[in-house]
Amino acid sequence: MQIARRSVGLPRLFLRSFHPSIPQSDLVAPPDPISHIRPIIYEDSPSQSPPAYLRHPYSLSEFNTGERNAPGELELQFKLQRQQLDTFHQNFWRDSNTRFYAAKESVLSSLPQPAAARDSEDALSAFYTQWVVQEKKWTDDYTKEWRKRNNHLIALGARVAFQRLAIRWSSLFKRASKS
Repeated sequence: MQIARRSVGLPRLFLRSFHPSIPQSDLVAPPDPISHIRPIIYEDSPSQSPPAYLRHPYSLSEFNTGERNAPGELELQFKLQRQQLDTFHQNFWRDSNTRFYAAKESVLSSLPQPAAARDSEDALSAFYTQWVVQEKKWTDDYTKEWRKRNNHLIALGARVAFQRLAIRWSSLFKRASKS
């Protein structure tokens, strides 16, 4: 027996128009063999290069249309900065791990060939301690810069979400006033 549902209150489509985001699904790729970072493949990524007819020698920011933070402008800025942050993160760990593995290999190759397991462990223990001390400033600088960029990206994402919500609200009330 099927029970008929009676919709009480606002229709579903109307309620959906209040939500600031459209459902989407980003994908997570396999880890990079060097950096061990799993890149995210965003469904809403900006295109890699604009079509040939959109390329020109002038920057679009030189031509102020008077409309600051146009509806697509903030979102494009968010997507580009998100990509830049992911690339920054990926490049840091790729570089760090490349140097780490090269230094580790050099330590292991400097041991006499019939080295006992205990000698390898002692050499690697000293290497790891030295590596952490040696890389501390570089890692701290990276962490500070990453946090700064990430906080800026979070704020920009909030502005994009608020802008989407404002556009939906205004279009909703425009439709309601036309009726």
